[in-house]
Amino acid sequence: MTDIFARLAYANIFARDPAGLALFYQRVFGFAEIAANRSPIFVCLDAGGVELGFNAEQAYGLMGLGDRKPVSVAALRTFLSIEVSTPDAIDKAVTAALENGGRLVRAAYDTYYNARQAIMEDPEGNVFRINHRKGPRIPADELENPPWEQD
Repeated sequence: MTDIFARLAYANIFARDPAGLALFYQRVFGFAEIAANRSPIFVCLDAGGVELGFNAEQAYGLMGLGDRKPVSVAALRTFLSIEVSTPDAIDKAVTAALENGGRLVRAAYDTYYNARQAIMEDPEGNVFRINHRKGPRIPADELENPPWEQD
């Protein structure tokens, strides 16, 4: 354990169209823009305690990541999980996402760890999960038939 205080403050997504992608998340989830943070290559939303940023491709170079800029669709390495207040809110968010250029990857389903969720792609192909925790998390060692052990 370290004596450094830390918390996740920002999640950032590289985007071909930062303003357009930010607008998608505003329309689907109602996240407000933090206008004071806007620049010609960055848009930021208040995602309920975490700032969700959308960086233009120029940010790869500014961050010293030019050699990591994708040349095609890459394997998935990260995704966002966005918690909603009710199971019905999942359906509403899925509908809003589809109406604003998103794509459904997996329809709403119940998880083994006591949540309901749907898996989506935003208009630029970034994957996100719309999640609603139904109750306390069920510990993996208490499951009778864990999904990772099934054929």
